[in-house]
Order: sequence, then structure tokens, then C-alpha cells
Amino acid sequence: MKNQIIITVGREHGSGGHYVAQLIAEKLGIKLYDKEIVEQTATHGGFTQELVSRMDEKPVNLLFSRRIGEYSNSLEENVAQRTFDFIRERADSGESFVVVGRCAEQVLKGRSGLLRVFISGDRDDKISRIKETDGVSDEAAEELMRATDRRRKTYHNFYCDRKWGDSRGYDVLVNTSRLGIPATADALVYYINAFREK
Repeated sequence: MKNQIIITVGREHGSGGHYVAQLIAEKLGIKLYDKEIVEQTATHGGFTQELVSRMDEKPVNLLFSRRIGEYSNSLEENVAQRTFDFIRERADSGESFVVVGRCAEQVLKGRSGLLRVFISGDRDDKISRIKETDGVSDEAAEELMRATDRRRKTYHNFYCDRKWGDSRGYDVLVNTSRLGIPATADALVYYINAFREK
């Protein structure tokens, strides 16, 4: 049995990925890192929480970025690197946890207790969920879905070997439209427990 288990969750906007991750963490009795990462990165990285929140999972603006060796003047990149450092520190501590987004499947690549999940959903279901959570129209929900996924994809592809959503970069890909969020979480917990015992 593995002593440490880390589940990374990539997700399409509106797929319910955060909620699935939250249920997995609750059912396994481990910590969930999503928005909490913003606060921790600010605390440990020497940035304000407002700045980290603004730069969280934001693609690097290549037009205004300069790099000399390992040093960059890009706020987006510096915040991302501090975020990655925080994720590595949590993993190095031996803690088991679930982490949403933030290129964690790349940051923690090669660790034996790592299980990489990507969550998608059908377009209409995602739009319906965004409308409900954000209180917006069909058109606004669709635009928000596209814009958020475009931003996540650009951010992810800048830092990772595999493209965002590419099956080769994950261990499990699941569509929440098939079973719904609670049953998807249950199915993933079953898979995770089997992986943990192996």
C-alpha cells in the first residue's frame, strides 16, 4: 500500500472538476488544494494575496516578458514558479492531497503515489452549470467557458510537456456528463483506492 497519494485534477470549465476534487478529498480524508494555493503562495512567496489571485493560472504575456538564465521579469511566471514550489513542498512533506490545476501533474511528475486525472463534460451540461453558478445567460456562459478554457490551456501548455487535455498526460480521463458529479467522484475514489493498494 502506498503511504502517500497525490491526485492532480485538470478540468474543463463547467465540468464540475472542483466539486469532484472536493468530494474525492472528503471521501479519502485528505486535504484539497485549489484556491487555498493562492493564500499559501502569497504567504510563502513574498507576494500580496491580491497579486497572486490576479496572476493565478494566468498565461505569461510573452510581449512584456524577459528571461535571463533562470530569472524572469514576468509576474505571471514568478507567481507560477512560487505556486509550483508550494506544491512540491507539500509533496516533499509526505502529505497526501488532491490538487486542482496549476500544472501539478507536470510539477510532480515521476512520483510513485501520483495519480493524474482530467475531467471534462458535455458542452450543454457545462454551460448549464456555469449559468447556475455564475447567474449568467447562455451566451455569457459559453463565452466564459471558452475564455477560461483558452486561458487554462495557454497557461498549461507553457509549463508542461504534454498539451492540456491530451490523454497521454493523464492516468484517468472522465466525462462528468455520463454519471454526474457525485457518481463520478465515487468511481474515481474506487479507482484511487485500487491504485493505492497496488
